[in-house]
Amino acid sequence: MKNRPIGIFDSGVGGLTVLREIEKELPYENIVYLGDTARVPYGNKSKSTIVKFSTENILFLLKKRVKAVLIACNTSSSLALDYLSKIFSIPIFGVIEPGVLKAVKVTNNKRVGVIGTRSTIKSLSYQKKLTSLDSKIRVFAKACPLFVPLVEEGILKGKIVEGVISMYLEELKLKKIDTLILGCTHYPLIKKEIQNYLKEVYIVDSAKEFAIYTRNILLKYNLLNDKRNTPKKEFYVSDEPLGFVRLAKLFLKREIEVPKLVGYV
Repeated sequence: MKNRPIGIFDSGVGGLTVLREIEKELPYENIVYLGDTARVPYGNKSKSTIVKFSTENILFLLKKRVKAVLIACNTSSSLALDYLSKIFSIPIFGVIEPGVLKAVKVTNNKRVGVIGTRSTIKSLSYQKKLTSLDSKIRVFAKACPLFVPLVEEGILKGKIVEGVISMYLEELKLKKIDTLILGCTHYPLIKKEIQNYLKEVYIVDSAKEFAIYTRNILLKYNLLNDKRNTPKKEFYVSDEPLGFVRLAKLFLKREIEVPKLVGYV
């Protein structure tokens, strides 16, 4: 089991920020990454649809004999994780809890902001998790739907990005939050610009925290790869492999092989 790959799935390319952090934190782990690019975005779909898509993604990864599954999609983590954890015996964990644990640890004034897609914010997953861990925390959540298309167009800084950040985050700044959770895996690519706007606010990068959390879980279950070989990385998508390659270069700062198409859609 130890030397089997970690499976990562996302609705598209955003989960590559998780992959990038996993590579830093767990440099010897083999990885199978699945981007459901034919059905992206997940953020505007119903819970039943998200559960169906997520189940199909995990069934595909199980065929690749993965030892654990990381749900790099905030929407799937919000709406499907509880169900998936019950029907599969393999360790499955989502991107929400690691970011929440970090936010609870670092906030001083108990005023925490959360930004994400409409579905993630509407699900109340972050809000409920934060207040369940610390009832004194006040959560201020904001959907920021324009951030994802900006990132996928490679518009990561400049006047347009600054204007959109100001438009969305002004009210959170006025709420005097001292901590902000990036509740979407695209958002780390504009983390620096968000930090510039919010100044002293602590920015919780959920992808980074997810990687640290994953290492601790694999250690707990004695599943860390004990070989020091060059790890194998496999990429799969459900549509548009070449478009994925272009965006992967933006997210990973390197070239990848053209991913293989999966046929379950």
